[in-house]
Amino acid sequence: MHPDWLSNAYVVADEPGGQAVIIDSGGPSTELLAAIERYGVAPTHLLLTHHHADHVSENHVYKERFGVEILAHPLEAEYLMDVDRTIEPGEVLEVGRLRIESILTPGHTAGMLAFVVNGEEVFTGDTLFKGSVGGVRAPGSTSFEDLKHSIMDELMKLAPNTTVRPGHTDPTTIGDEWEQNAFIRVWRGLDPESDEQCTVEGDPAQLVLFAPDYDGGHKAWVRWPDGKDDIVPGSRVVRE
Repeated sequence: MHPDWLSNAYVVADEPGGQAVIIDSGGPSTELLAAIERYGVAPTHLLLTHHHADHVSENHVYKERFGVEILAHPLEAEYLMDVDRTIEPGEVLEVGRLRIESILTPGHTAGMLAFVVNGEEVFTGDTLFKGSVGGVRAPGSTSFEDLKHSIMDELMKLAPNTTVRPGHTDPTTIGDEWEQNAFIRVWRGLDPESDEQCTVEGDPAQLVLFAPDYDGGHKAWVRWPDGKDDIVPGSRVVRE
């Protein structure tokens, strides 16, 4: 995990001495390189969840060291110069004894991919975090509706015991997020929406939900006067 961005990079191997993939490269490479050497594994691919700088900043390290093939969704590859091949939603990549399925989860970005490894772990990029969800105002984002669909109709359909490896900070499980994530609880109808009023960068809005975020701050679900919903950093919200 990067000490400032709190972004994660992962190496996933089938067994010691076996084959591996790297998922995102925003975390410091030193620790991953040490783990790769310690376990004697051979990385063949670098899979990118999306194009933001805090997830791709050390792509070159793994390309230069191992000659990995860099893969991303076509919409994300448009923003990057070093993608070798695009990967489509539903496409399955087999590396050694790893079976990796890609799931399209737009919202935070248009071509965000989640990667399900051996049906046991899902790498969710910036769509779903422990206790929080991705924002939809970052460069390349789409909509609140896309993000909600990606979480509720794609990720939450995975088995409850699936380990979630998010793009930032701590792991969790699908089951824990289903029960405890504040956004998901409101979407499920378990908890009510708030009618509190606020301003977001000076514009009036309804503060539907104000919940803790992965970085120790807050994430806000707001509703604009025209009825459009948005998810924004809590730091942009002034509560009345």
